[in-house]
Amino acid sequence: MCFVFQDLIFSLAILVLVLATPCSCTENNIKSAVFLSPKIELGPGSVSNKFYYDLDFPRGHIAIKSFDAEVVDEYGNSVPLYETYLHHWIVERYYNQKNVTQKVNDHNSSQHVVRNSGLCQGDVLGQYFGLGSETRGTSTYIQDPFGIEIGNPKEIPEGYEEKWLANIHAIDTRGVVDKMGCTECRCDLYNVTKDENGEPLSPDYKGGLHCCYDSVQCRLKEGFKGRKRSVYLRYTIRWVDWDSFVVPVKIYILDVTDTVQISHDSKGRNPIHHCQIEYQVEPCSTRHEDGNGCVIVNRTSLPFKSGGYVIYGVAHQHSGGIGSTLYGQDGRVICSSTPRYGNGTEAGNEEGYIVGMSTCYPKPGSIKIYDGETLTLVSNYSSNNNGGHTGVMGLFYILVAEQLPHQYFTNSFFSSFFLYINNLFY
Repeated sequence: MCFVFQDLIFSLAILVLVLATPCSCTENNIKSAVFLSPKIELGPGSVSNKFYYDLDFPRGHIAIKSFDAEVVDEYGNSVPLYETYLHHWIVERYYNQKNVTQKVNDHNSSQHVVRNSGLCQGDVLGQYFGLGSETRGTSTYIQDPFGIEIGNPKEIPEGYEEKWLANIHAIDTRGVVDKMGCTECRCDLYNVTKDENGEPLSPDYKGGLHCCYDSVQCRLKEGFKGRKRSVYLRYTIRWVDWDSFVVPVKIYILDVTDTVQISHDSKGRNPIHHCQIEYQVEPCSTRHEDGNGCVIVNRTSLPFKSGGYVIYGVAHQHSGGIGSTLYGQDGRVICSSTPRYGNGTEAGNEEGYIVGMSTCYPKPGSIKIYDGETLTLVSNYSSNNNGGHTGVMGLFYILVAEQLPHQYFTNSFFSSFFLYINNLFY
């Protein structure tokens, strides 16, 4: 019994030492790797919007610290947006039956998508990572000691393995009659009247994802000739091995087009979400004749069942976007994110394109979403007299920690400690 008592005293001493010691334990242990997506073949005016399965990705029980990407050519050179427009790229997590392989665009019953913690219906906006034209100029680093947990063997079903897929939507605008019109997926420029499933489009649908799907062609200038070329999404991932000093965060992707209906059942109020992903910014009315355009504001209210502490935030908008803000129920600003437009010709500073979005890194504990709180998402676009903007997006990506580091470490340690004590006496 004496030895048991000594073990107990020693464990209590360790507990006091751990809880009293501030820790930034991941910053010196970061690993990094650079990968290339499969080859994307594009000719002038063409579109590629494919899904690539079994993406190269770090393996093991780890915490992702950042995910950066850009489009490069076959020689590794950065490709400017006015040549290949990166409409969007997303990376999703999924479980796949062992010894079953997939081909490009091949979704089958052996796969089970593991979505993020977001609010949208089904697998809509369920990706873990993803941006658009702003990719090169937007920070994705997650401050210490937080990270996105992946590869936990306790979560992977027996007979399955964790894998990753990418959807990369790239538009080659070399030689097209209207670069911005092609990037906004205007249906008239693609000569499209049906979606990729062969269903007729509504006469009110002027442009968007349903008009610039895989393998369609945007209108070229008469007589333009250009060669096909291969491009790649080059992505850099930074991570640390998972341990008890990493605090997990949840991923939420919010959509300003989300129309929420509240139903009532035996469990109480149940929000039903319907995220449409994209929308149209109407042209300015005729009273705006000074040529300066006008601001079109879209907003939606989003109830959160459970909250936490905001660690990171960033919006995603298309050309014409002038900023987006997420508000708490009391009107406080949770995060405001604004686009940066390029003013040059080099990759990363292309004139007229969104080349970066500002990000929020609140001091941990300073911004909290409360359980049951209803947030308001606002997305602002500048319109014009020439048809507005088609196929725009108003998304907001936030990382939320359920507990602050000292809370997480305390709870984690006490759980291990009491398990240890239980094993000593029983």
